[in-house]
Amino acid sequence: MGYLTIAAPASATYVEKKSEFIAQLAPVQTQEEVAAFIDNVRKNHRKARHNCYAYTLREGSASRYSDDGEPQGTAGLPILDVLQKNQLIDICCVVTRYFGGILLGASGLVRAYSHSTAMAVERAQIQRMLPCYPVTLQMDYSLYGKILYHLPQEDLVQEDAVFADIVTLKLLVRDLLWDSLQKKLTDLTGGQIEMEQGSLRYADFSKNSYK
Repeated sequence: MGYLTIAAPASATYVEKKSEFIAQLAPVQTQEEVAAFIDNVRKNHRKARHNCYAYTLREGSASRYSDDGEPQGTAGLPILDVLQKNQLIDICCVVTRYFGGILLGASGLVRAYSHSTAMAVERAQIQRMLPCYPVTLQMDYSLYGKILYHLPQEDLVQEDAVFADIVTLKLLVRDLLWDSLQKKLTDLTGGQIEMEQGSLRYADFSKNSYK
């Protein structure tokens, strides 16, 4: 089963009644990475009144949030809600608030924390992570044309191509599709192709190499 995450940090700033809300996203995979990211944001915004956060992890199916002094339920939970509605995993969001002197009320805070988080998510590069096998194909040049014609029909990613005495292709193939692809390539080449399968891993299929 796959999941969605982000490729790199992203941020956005939103101002509501002179209060500045700075939302920062980071890809994380462990509790240690979460703690380090939150600590770094706090160090960079020591003068801010609040550094509220939420995160979701595949590790232990963990999700946590903090209002960091804001009224209960007005900051951390709205941040988490945006992450979950976008189905994002292995991600942490910290929203820093610089108070502008005007009270926003509970509904105003919920709106501001939600909106700033959503703005950051819109700016982030979303990755569609799917379970797959790294596969190496080796073939004669006479077979390369057939393989090249067929591969765009499959849901896979090409990582590399080496043209030497023979052609070597390095692919990422969806785990559920590997057995089928293996049979198709064997039939297509009359068994004159070498295929090596690596260990199962997750990789980004948001930008399929052939589609």
